[in-house]
Amino acid sequence: RQAQTAELGERLRTLGQTVEGLESERGDLQSSLAETRRALEELRARERQQAERLTVFRQMLERFASMIAAGRLRVRIVRNRMVIELQNDVLFASARAELQPEGEQALRDIVGVLGSIENRQFQVAGHTDNIPIRGARFASNWELSTTRAVNVVRFMIENGLGADRVSAAGYADTQPVASNNTDEGRAQNRRIEIILLPNLDELPDLSSLMEGAS
Repeated sequence: RQAQTAELGERLRTLGQTVEGLESERGDLQSSLAETRRALEELRARERQQAERLTVFRQMLERFASMIAAGRLRVRIVRNRMVIELQNDVLFASARAELQPEGEQALRDIVGVLGSIENRQFQVAGHTDNIPIRGARFASNWELSTTRAVNVVRFMIENGLGADRVSAAGYADTQPVASNNTDEGRAQNRRIEIILLPNLDELPDLSSLMEGAS
């Protein structure tokens, strides 16, 4: 009888260990299922964001179609961002930062389109070729490109675009789109870009990088 009791006790201990193992596995499965569901929801959210961005891009292309056909601007996708590009000879005289009448009209038309796109911000970026600027008006191409971008931003705000939706930046000759070894290439590099910026909820969540940093 003592032997039977000992055997039963051993079986109970084994059974208890099996139950604990099953409970642990169930917990792991539940955790894995929850992670899978979260990943699926994040994927669906990204797909919705992508669809919304594509809709905005298509709407902008449709609205700009006549200006593109007339050669007044072109639209490119750069690093997954929509970029509206205007050549400097439309907007500015050589080595100058004051907007020309033709450039002002082009910007009015652009503001009419951008203003109709809700919940989006834009950055105006000034670019030059690699020929150093001469004269006392601007110390370098950095000042020229930045001043041009600021003047475009100021004009856009004066014509109805919210000041909280647009910013300015100057890049001088650091981001060429063509070779600076030819007149044609330098002409392409002298440009103003209006960049459709991503919304904050479209950017990756980097908060986890700060965990434990303090």
